[in-house]
Amino acid sequence: MDWGNGDMGALDRLMPLVYGELRRVAQNQLRLENPGHTLQPTAIVHETYLRLVEQHGMEWRNRAQFFAISAQLIRRVLIDHARHRRAIKRGGMAMRLELDSSIAAPQTNVVDAIALNRAMEELAELDPQQCRVVELRFYAGLSIEETASALRVSEATVSRDWVTAKAWLYRRLNKLTATANA
Repeated sequence: MDWGNGDMGALDRLMPLVYGELRRVAQNQLRLENPGHTLQPTAIVHETYLRLVEQHGMEWRNRAQFFAISAQLIRRVLIDHARHRRAIKRGGMAMRLELDSSIAAPQTNVVDAIALNRAMEELAELDPQQCRVVELRFYAGLSIEETASALRVSEATVSRDWVTAKAWLYRRLNKLTATANA
């Protein structure tokens, strides 16, 4: 991609082509939150764009890699927003995201975004690839095939990592929830 070679106009030409898909990813993430959140899909996409502009020296290989980086940035936007809201409320309720039942705490399909981020950081230390699979599948909404392409691994590896990571996150979030409620 020309953008990776320093052509900032290339990003400006790329964004209209991928804007709709990034907005869909943002809408999917926001749909998982409790009602009353203050962040809008357009704001997430615009903040992601600003963060993409800051990515200097990247060697962009393909569409899947672009969306992999975008997924990481969307995750950071959501976490930064949750931290900001928590700071404003001085310990009040953090932004909460609904997850599929295999990741969320057993009594609810809602999990604290900051707790999820903490668990994701721990997972990244244990198994960076599993963390990337979760980012791509959950945050970017990529398929098994697209995730395999982005990570340059087999679809079977992505499937195994996805199942293992969800199980690990489920256990870890249960512990974090139990600790927070104690």
